Parts: sequence; C-alpha cells; structure tokens
Amino acid sequence: MQIVLFEPEIPPNTGNIGRLCAATTTPLHLIEPLGFRLEDRYLKRAGLDYWPHLDLTVWPDWPSFCDSLPSGARLVASSARQGAAYHTVAFRTEDYIVLGPESSGLPSAICEQAAELVRIPIWGQVRSLNLANATSVLLYEALRQTGGLEGR
Repeated sequence: MQIVLFEPEIPPNTGNIGRLCAATTTPLHLIEPLGFRLEDRYLKRAGLDYWPHLDLTVWPDWPSFCDSLPSGARLVASSARQGAAYHTVAFRTEDYIVLGPESSGLPSAICEQAAELVRIPIWGQVRSLNLANATSVLLYEALRQTGGLEGR
C-alpha cells in the first residue's frame, strides 16, 4: 500500500499525512508542483519529528511518477463525489491510493487512468472532507482489508 498526493497545496495536511505514513510504514509520494516548500515550518510542525522515519519520494510530475510504477501496481483514485463507496471496494496490497489537491481534487484524466475510483460518503452541506482525514480513512480501510493491521 502506498499513498500518492497529487499537487498538494496545504502544508499542515501534507505534514499530517506524512505522520500517518510514518506511523503505518506506508510510502508517501508527492507529485509536484507542491503548494509549499518541503522546508515549510507548518509542514514540519504537523509531521513533528517523524520526518526521518518517512519513506518519501517527490516526483517532478505525474508522468514521471507513472513511469516508475512497478508491474502489477494499481492506482486507486479518490473523489469527493464520484466512484464507489470506499468500503465496497476490494483493496490490494499493491495499490497506490491517489488523492488530489485540496481546492480542486484530482483531474478527470487521472481519475480515468485509475483502476478504481473511490469516494468517502458524505452528506449534508459539506463539500468534502479534510485531505488528511480522508487519507486516514482510506489507508486504514485498505490496511484492514489486506491484513496490514493484523497483530497490531
């Protein structure tokens, strides 16, 4: 299981996701351009002192990231309003869970490229969940389904 943030914009969200990935030993991929510098104090503050424990790769663009994918890798794209409810999708250990920028979500071209498109059900007047919260929901469900939480 791996997490991919496509052009993230808000440093504290990425910092919290970095902390989540360090806590679960999940590799994190950041696709540039980023809405901040990796030296940003808010990014570091949200990730606390866990950055040295994070398996982080920064890619200059989406094609470079895609060219690096190993055989058998599967993209699972997230959307606030489209796709199957995340709890109805069968995750696999070779999945790369892809989340988009906070202000606009993933471009349709990336959603169409993915093997699965998932959403977290929301209702009422809320447009979307916080990126770090959504990442946590998706990652822990994927780990639960694939046995990644056994013995923890």
